[in-house]
Amino acid sequence: MTPAGLRIVAAAEELFYDRGITAVGVDLIAERSGVTKRTLYNRFGSKDHLVAAYLTQRDQRWRSVVRAAVDASDSPVDAVTAPFDALRTWSAANTRGCAFINALAELPDPAHPAHRIAADQKLWLLNLFAELAAAAGCSFPDTLAARLLVLHEGALATQPLSLDTLPHAADLARSLTRASRESAR
Repeated sequence: MTPAGLRIVAAAEELFYDRGITAVGVDLIAERSGVTKRTLYNRFGSKDHLVAAYLTQRDQRWRSVVRAAVDASDSPVDAVTAPFDALRTWSAANTRGCAFINALAELPDPAHPAHRIAADQKLWLLNLFAELAAAAGCSFPDTLAARLLVLHEGALATQPLSLDTLPHAADLARSLTRASRESAR
């Protein structure tokens, strides 16, 4: 991506995350990024594609944080709940909840390119939980993965409320993982 494209996506990310996707127009993004509207449209074609680019970059960063947490795990069982540790790290700099949940709420049309990216991010995490649970020898890894995703997303959804549910969700995730592993024996 060109330097102008990177500036546009950075400005869009800040504005979309802080104010909401539908509340932010391309005029403001162009102004904030120091480019003309024409440059913005030349680089991305439409606001929809810019939203998709913003979510794609955010997703890549999120996956990198999760993979680092999984790789740093001491055991396969710890790896299963590593996304909760990643969420703790991620949430320190992202205090308005989940950009993907927010995008899904604002962009309900499944044909919207950003909707697909947000939905795919959730499916990726579900599949990761299932893969990690299977590798840890947990019984019914798909069922455990669904439960862990619900806990993870619940912790994310309550984050802006300052309820600090993440430690409780992480503890419950570890308990569910241990129980699933023990029932597999």
